[in-house]
Amino acid sequence: MKLYLKYVSIVFCFFGTIQLFAQNSQLRPYTIADGLPQSQVYDVLQDEMGYLWLGTQGGGLANFDGETFEVWNESDGLLSNYIDALYTANDSLFVGTRKGLSIKVKNNFVNFNSPQILQFYTAENVLYVGTKKGLYSYSKNSKFSKISLNSEIDSSEINSILFNGNYYWLATNNGLWKLKALSNSASEKTKIEVNNFKTVIQHNNKILAATFDDGVFIMDSENTDNQFLMPEPSRINSMSIQNEDELWLATDNDGITIVETKKFSEIKRLNTAGGLATPHIRKVINDDNGNLWIATSGGGLFKYFQNNFKHYDQRTSLKGNRIYAVHNAPDGLWFSTSEAGLSKIDSAGIHPLPSKGSFFDVKIKTIDSDSKGNIWAGSDNRGLLFRETKMVDSLVFSSSETFLIQIDTVSVERTANHIIDQSKGFPSDWVRTVIADDDFIWAATYAHGIVKFNYYSDNDSLVVRKTFSKRNGITDMLIKGMVKSPDGKLWYSTQNGHLGYIENNKVTSIETGLEQQTAIGTIFLDEETIYLGTSGKGIWYANSTNPVNFQQLKGSKNLSSNNIYQLIFDDQGYLWAGSERGVDKIELNPDNEILDIYHFGRNDGFLGIETCLNAVDKDEDGNLWFGAIYGLTKHIPSESKKASLPPTVYFTGVEERYKNIDSLVLKDWTNSNKVLQLTPEQTQLGFSFRTVDVDHPNEIEYRTKLDDTEWSPWVKENKQNFAGLAYGAHSFSAQSRNYRWQESDPIKFSFFIDSPLYKKDWFQWSVLALAILVLLSLGLFYIRKIKAKNKAAQEHLITQNYLLTLEQKALQLQMNPHFIFNVLNGVKAMAGNKPEKMDATINSFAILLRETLQNSRKEHISLDQEIKALRHYVEVEQLMAQQPFECSFNIDTNPDAEEILIPPMLIQPFVENAIRHGILKGNKAGKLEIGFTTTETHLQCSIIDNGLGIFKSQSEKPNTDHQSMALTVTKERLESIAGTNTLHVSEIKNEDGSIDGTKITFKIPLLTDY
Repeated sequence: MKLYLKYVSIVFCFFGTIQLFAQNSQLRPYTIADGLPQSQVYDVLQDEMGYLWLGTQGGGLANFDGETFEVWNESDGLLSNYIDALYTANDSLFVGTRKGLSIKVKNNFVNFNSPQILQFYTAENVLYVGTKKGLYSYSKNSKFSKISLNSEIDSSEINSILFNGNYYWLATNNGLWKLKALSNSASEKTKIEVNNFKTVIQHNNKILAATFDDGVFIMDSENTDNQFLMPEPSRINSMSIQNEDELWLATDNDGITIVETKKFSEIKRLNTAGGLATPHIRKVINDDNGNLWIATSGGGLFKYFQNNFKHYDQRTSLKGNRIYAVHNAPDGLWFSTSEAGLSKIDSAGIHPLPSKGSFFDVKIKTIDSDSKGNIWAGSDNRGLLFRETKMVDSLVFSSSETFLIQIDTVSVERTANHIIDQSKGFPSDWVRTVIADDDFIWAATYAHGIVKFNYYSDNDSLVVRKTFSKRNGITDMLIKGMVKSPDGKLWYSTQNGHLGYIENNKVTSIETGLEQQTAIGTIFLDEETIYLGTSGKGIWYANSTNPVNFQQLKGSKNLSSNNIYQLIFDDQGYLWAGSERGVDKIELNPDNEILDIYHFGRNDGFLGIETCLNAVDKDEDGNLWFGAIYGLTKHIPSESKKASLPPTVYFTGVEERYKNIDSLVLKDWTNSNKVLQLTPEQTQLGFSFRTVDVDHPNEIEYRTKLDDTEWSPWVKENKQNFAGLAYGAHSFSAQSRNYRWQESDPIKFSFFIDSPLYKKDWFQWSVLALAILVLLSLGLFYIRKIKAKNKAAQEHLITQNYLLTLEQKALQLQMNPHFIFNVLNGVKAMAGNKPEKMDATINSFAILLRETLQNSRKEHISLDQEIKALRHYVEVEQLMAQQPFECSFNIDTNPDAEEILIPPMLIQPFVENAIRHGILKGNKAGKLEIGFTTTETHLQCSIIDNGLGIFKSQSEKPNTDHQSMALTVTKERLESIAGTNTLHVSEIKNEDGSIDGTKITFKIPLLTDY
C-alpha cells in the first residue's frame, strides 16, 4: 500500500519561549526530599477518590494525597519495585511491573508472573495488558492470560492500545497495527506503518500515533492513506490532549512540546529552561482540580499550575530568591533580592543592577521613587541609595562630503548612584522604610526614629530637617510600617503595637485597642479607611479621618493566618493579605465584613510561600507583585476563575473494637440498602472517611452524625469512634467541606446491632407468657389451697359447732338436774302441812318439766317458747316461795317473739338466781322484771329484782359448789354464743347509797327463723 505523507514543520520560537517561561515558571517539584521514594516516575494516575498513584523505577509504588507519600514495595508483597504502568478500577489498583502483574486490593497484593508490562487499556469490559512480548487480558473469571494475535504481534512490545469504536489500534516497537478484533480469528489485521511506535490516541476523528524517532503520524481513522507526518519533536515517550485542543508531547530528551490541534503548530515548550529539573518526561495527566502532573525520569513529579500567577526565582534569572522589597516605578518594577542589591523588571526582561560599588551586596529593605523617577532604597547597615536619573546634554560630531565637521547637541539619559549614610551626617545606616515625598524624603530608622530630610546631589549635601524620636512623642522606636496619606499625614506603626501620625511636625499617638506587644507590621490606606496588618491578631481597620474605633476584620470565613505581612487592594476591589502561608484574596462588603476568602498557597501556584514584610505593590496594568522568601510572584487579574468543584467524601474503613472489617467493599455499602449485621457484643465501632484534595489537603473539614441527631461541629479529624452503642438499627453519616467551604453530599453507612436474648421481643413475650402461666398456676394452686383450707376450716367449724352443740346440751343437762333438785326439795317441804299447794306445785312443775325436756332436744327455740317456759318456772317458784313476789314481762322486739330464735334454758338460771338469792332473802315485797328488746343485730335481755343485792347475797351465802353452778354454766354458754364481755351484772342503788336490788343484762346475736 502506497502512503502519501505530508510533512509539516513546527514553528519554533525558541528565544521567545525561553523568555516566556523565564517569566512564567508555574512548576512545583516533588522529589525524594518531599517523600517520593524514587526520582524516576514512569507512570502517574488519579483514582476515583482523588489520590495520585505513582509507579517508580526501583522505588516501588507511591500514593500521594497532596501532602504526604505512602509507599509500597517488594517487602509489602509487590511483585517488583520497577513499575512501568498503572490502572485503577473500583477498589483495585493494577500495577504493571518488570516481572508481571500485581493487583492491590486494600493492603494486599495478588501477583501474576508475565513479561514486563508496559500498558493497561480497557475496552468492551475487558482489561487489556500490553507487555514486552505480546498482548494479555485480565478478568476475574479467566484471570491473567495471553491473547494470541499473530506471531509478529505476539513477540512485539505492546506500547499502547486504542479502541475507537470500530477498530483496535496497537502501537508496537515494530509497527502500528489496525485490527477489527483482538483475537487470532479477527477478520482484519493491517500493519499501517513500520516504526517504533510509543503511543496512539484519538482526537477529532483523527488517529495520532507517535514514534520514538520520527515524530507523530496524523491520519484519518477510516482512510489511513489520508495522513501526514509531524516530524518534530522526536524521541516521544507519550502524548495526551490537555485543555481541550492542546497536544502535549512528552519527550525523552527535550521536555514537553505543546502543539495546537488545528494546524499542529507549536505553541510553546516546557523544558529545563522553564523550570523542569530534567528533559526526560514520561507522562502528563490532568487531575480533578484542573492541574497538570508531569512524571519525569530523574526529576521526580512536577505539578504544573494553570492560573494567573507567574513566579520568578533563581532558576529564572533572579540573583536571589528572598525578595525583601518591591516597588513599581515609572520605568519598571524594582525589587531587592537577598543580599544582592536591586533588580528591575520591564517589558525587555529582568535587569539586575551591575555588581559593583558598595551598595550592591547589601540587604535592601525598602524602595520608593520620587516624582522625577529617581529611586530611593534603604538598607541594613549601608544607609540610603539615591539612584538619580538625569537628562544631560551631549555633543554629537558628524562629517559631510565636503569634509566639514558638524557639531550637534542632544539630550542623553544618565544615571548616578549616591550613598547617604552616617558619614554624610545621616542619623543611622539602618533604614527600615523610605518615602519620597514631593518636598521631603522620609526615612524610618531602626533605632533613631523617623528622619525628615533633603538631599542635593549637585553639591552632595544632606539637610536633615527634623528627627522624630522619643522626645517628640514616638515612644517605640522600632518602626515597622510607614505610609503617606493624601491629606499629608505620615502614618507609622511599630513593633510593640504603637500607631501614630506626623502632621505639621507634630506627632500624634492613636489608641488602637490592640493588646500591648502586638506588632503592627504594615499599614494600608484605601480612601478614608486605614488597615493595619498585625502579628497574631489579623487585620484591623478604622476611619483614617477619625481613627478612634479600630475593629478587627471579621466575617463568615477566617483568614488563613493572623500574621499579616502585606496589605494591598487590587483594581477589582479585593483586599489581598500576605502571610507566612501565602496570600489571601478577601472579598469585603461596604461595611468591611468578610464575604469570602480565596487562599493561594504553594499548592495553588503561589510558590514563594512566606511573604516578606511590606514587599508588595501594584503596577500600571493592575498586576500585583508579591515578594516572598522563595521568589517574586506576579498576579495577573482576570475575571475567569478556576472552577472549584464540591468535594466528595468516601468511607475508608469500618472498625469493630479497633480491628478493621476487611471483608467490606465500602463503596457498595455507602448510601445503599445494605445493613451490616452485628452481634450483641459488637457495640464498639469506628468509622474512617476521607476527602482527598491534592491542592488543599490540610483544609478539608468533616462533620458526622449518628442516626437522626444533629450534625457535629466541623473538625479536621476524619475518624469517629463509638462505644456502648444501643441495640437496634443505626446509621452513621459523614460529610466534608473544602477550603472554599463547599460541602460534599453526605454519605451514610447502615448497621444493626442484634440485641441479646433477654432483649428480644419474642423472648420477652415468651418470658412474660411463662410468667403469666406460672402466676396463673400459682394462683390456681393458691386458690385450691385456700379452698382446701376453707373446706378444712369449714369442716373444723362444723365439728366445733357440733361439739359446741353437744357442749350446750351437756350444759343443759348440767343445769336441769340442779333445777329439779331445787323443786323437789320444795315439794318435799310442802308435803306435811300444805298438800293443796303441793298439788298445784307438782302440776305446774310437771308442765315445766315437759317443756324443758322438749326444748332440750333443740338447738334453738323461739323467744315466745322461752317466755312461756319462764312463766311456768316463775309460777313454780311463786308456789314454793315463803313470801309472795310479783313478776312482770316487758317484750319490745322487732320481729315478734315467735320469729326470734334463742338457745333453750338460757335465761332461766338468771331468773332463778334473782328469785332465790335476791327477792326471797329480802324483807320487802318482791318484784321481778324480765325484759326483751332488739336492735338490728342483737337481742338484749334484762332481769331486774329488788332483792338483797347480788354482791351482799354472795357474801352471806354458804361457800358450796352448788351456789354458783347455775350462773357459771350460763355465763359459759353466753360466751360461747356471743363472745366475752357480753354479760353485765350490777346492783341498783338508791340516792342514799342503799342497795335496792340487782340488774343483769346481756345480749346475743339476733337470730330469726327466716
